Amino acid sequence: MNRRVVVTGIGLICGSGNTKEEAWSNLSAGRSKVGPITRFDVSRFPVRIASEVKGFDPLNFIEKKEVKKMDVFIHYALAATQEAMNDSGFRITEENAPRVGSFIGSGIGGFGVIEREHEKFLNGGPGRISPFFIPAAIVNLAAGQVSIRFGAKGPNSATCTACSSGAHAVGDSFKIIQRGDATAMICGGAEAAITPMGVGGFAAMRALSTRNDDPARASRPFDADRDGFIIGEGAGIMILEELEHARARGARIYAEMIGYGMSSDAFHITQPSEDGDGAIRVMKNAIADAGIEAHEVDYINAHGTSTHYNDKLETLAIKAVFGDSAYSIPVSSTKSMMGHLLGAAGGVEAGILALALYNQAIPPTANYETPDPDCDLDYVPNVSRRVPIRYALSNSFGFGGTNAALLMKRYEETNGA
Repeated sequence: MNRRVVVTGIGLICGSGNTKEEAWSNLSAGRSKVGPITRFDVSRFPVRIASEVKGFDPLNFIEKKEVKKMDVFIHYALAATQEAMNDSGFRITEENAPRVGSFIGSGIGGFGVIEREHEKFLNGGPGRISPFFIPAAIVNLAAGQVSIRFGAKGPNSATCTACSSGAHAVGDSFKIIQRGDATAMICGGAEAAITPMGVGGFAAMRALSTRNDDPARASRPFDADRDGFIIGEGAGIMILEELEHARARGARIYAEMIGYGMSSDAFHITQPSEDGDGAIRVMKNAIADAGIEAHEVDYINAHGTSTHYNDKLETLAIKAVFGDSAYSIPVSSTKSMMGHLLGAAGGVEAGILALALYNQAIPPTANYETPDPDCDLDYVPNVSRRVPIRYALSNSFGFGGTNAALLMKRYEETNGA
């Protein structure tokens, strides 16, 4: 018998805020936090804007001697985990530690550390490379450092599936608990790729918006004038817990996880399949896993990157899955305000989905001004909406054609449903 899994803790760090409360407030208000890049000289770059995390001090979460042993994506993961653990009230003890896991994805890992150590190598040779270079940079050390810091001795893993990484980590964690291999999982995604090579690489692909003079309005998913995504950074971590364990300790429950889908486009290294096939199948897989009908979904947090191909084909896929009811389902992209967090996007957006269910409110798609004939759904333009939400879906699609979809349900204390 499959165990039921609920969300009991949420930690968010992104351009929209350094806590879940701050991020949710800004997203609900439709406030974009995209601005000029401040981390490095961008005068020679065609793209000079991003959604940076502001005012973050790793020393609030990590000992000073440890900070340089980790890339910034690990700093974000540890900080978001601390918030999620505090939020959940969950305590890891010697007795339960083997039943608590850590599963955190990242699409890129430690770009900043890689660039820093490479420069040291070029300037001073291999003897200048830090002995902490590798563990500071590799993708699985976000989950590893979280496991060490909080004493989680259960499953310890990491996904590296591009922009689906965080969603896959959450979905895989859901399945680990559902089949009985853990009682609780610390899961989500972390990314810190606003670096010269990160921005330069995506700019070289012409994937980023060049609306440098109007950064707050640059990310405009589903809008006819969209010209690319805005790179963001941060972490989204959730505490998933087996329902009866959460009930027994009187935990606050944000939502219940009920469905997870995976698929591959098998089409192109960066572009989605032209008929939306992979996106169609991943949503259908999540809906089937949840055991509900498509028309029961009340809200979709879209991948919604603000690129021409994604927004057009995600819209096509939603219409293929939901038929006529697609036009009555609110669809919004929070990337319009916080940018695209790459491997962290699915983790952050899973947290936002749980908050939407808990608060019965949908954050808007900001900067939606000019309708696109190819994008003709209800994108909750510019203003948040309070509506009844029982089932909600979140999409994540990544380079290489890797797709993930998460389906959650409002938790109702009266009947446990």
